[in-house]
Amino acid sequence: MATGGNDKTVKLMKFNPETSNLEGQEMELSVHDGTVRDLCFLEDTSSKSSLLISGGAGGCKIYVTDCATRSPYQALAGHGGHVLSLYNWDGAMFLFGSQDKTVRFWNLRVRGCVNMVNMVTAPGNRGSPVAAVCVDPFGRLLVSGHDDSSCVLYDIRSGRNVQCFKPHSSNIRSIRFSPSAYYLLTGGYDNKLVLTDLQVFYYYYYWDLTLLLPSVVVAHHQDKVISGRWHPAEFSFLSTSADKT
Repeated sequence: MATGGNDKTVKLMKFNPETSNLEGQEMELSVHDGTVRDLCFLEDTSSKSSLLISGGAGGCKIYVTDCATRSPYQALAGHGGHVLSLYNWDGAMFLFGSQDKTVRFWNLRVRGCVNMVNMVTAPGNRGSPVAAVCVDPFGRLLVSGHDDSSCVLYDIRSGRNVQCFKPHSSNIRSIRFSPSAYYLLTGGYDNKLVLTDLQVFYYYYYWDLTLLLPSVVVAHHQDKVISGRWHPAEFSFLSTSADKT
């Protein structure tokens, strides 16, 4: 288990899934020079080791840490602003959203950025900071959540923006496809969690996402929503908030 915070550190702890308890002493990693905004685990199939990917403020670098040795062995640079969010899929592939209004695709095998996308949230504008990112289970569709309350759907294969819509009235801080990709769950600074229905556009493995997407508020918090995560198999989710719940 790993956590990152405003103290610029990453805390790494061993978790026992059978007892649901932490074991041993926590390790503190001090590789970042700014707030750690997001992190995730990645399995390196070549070395059969668990890696920790983390990003944040400060020098805007992405750090790769070997969980076995608990030491960083790679730092990736490229973003021109604070790293705000990340997502991993398909083994060595992961992407980062940034204050510089871009999403960058990184491949750990080539140790660098393989694609950069400017997520335009309105015709003629220069976009908005990318606060949340996610890829659908099929690896075809990227969705990003922005500070201007926009969500952008991007077709990875064709390399084009499909649609932009606004399910919230304030900054979006969390975004996730359901396991089936039929629904999109978003959380924002308007204290709401919103469910957007994608299944009406999904027919015989063909996406038609150019039409209006129906959305409904499914939960409220007393303060800003920080994150929302789906259950891996059931139609349910968890959420966290600045209201300390």
